Amino acid sequence: MVQAAQMVSGLGAALNSVSEDFSGGQVLSGTATVVGPIIVPGQQASSTVTTAPFGDLLTEAIGQVELLEQQARSSVEGLMSGTGIDLHEAMIATQKAEMGFELALSVRNKALAAYQQVMAMQF
Repeated sequence: MVQAAQMVSGLGAALNSVSEDFSGGQVLSGTATVVGPIIVPGQQASSTVTTAPFGDLLTEAIGQVELLEQQARSSVEGLMSGTGIDLHEAMIATQKAEMGFELALSVRNKALAAYQQVMAMQF
C-alpha cells in the first residue's frame, strides 16, 4: 500500500505539472469542484459547492483501501488462531479488500491514461 500511496502522490504531482503547463506557469485551482448541485427528486436543491484538493481525495481513498486490507489481515489472522472469527467473516473482509484494491488500481489506470492522452495532444 505504501507503493500505491507513492504512485498516487506522483500522479498528483504530474497533474499539477499539467495544470502549470496550461496556465502558463501558474497553478490552476488544484481542486475538484462540484459544478452544479445534484437534484434528487423529493429533496430541495442545495446551493453549496464543495471543493477538495485532488491529491487529498486520492490520499483518502488509498487510506480507505489500506484500512480494508488491515481489517482483512486481522480477520484472517483471527480465523487462523481460532479467536472466534468465522470463515464467512474472513472471506467477506478479504473480498472487500480485494474489490477496494481493484477499484483503486482501475482509477489509477484511468487517471494515468488520461494524463498520457493530454500529454500526447499537440497544440
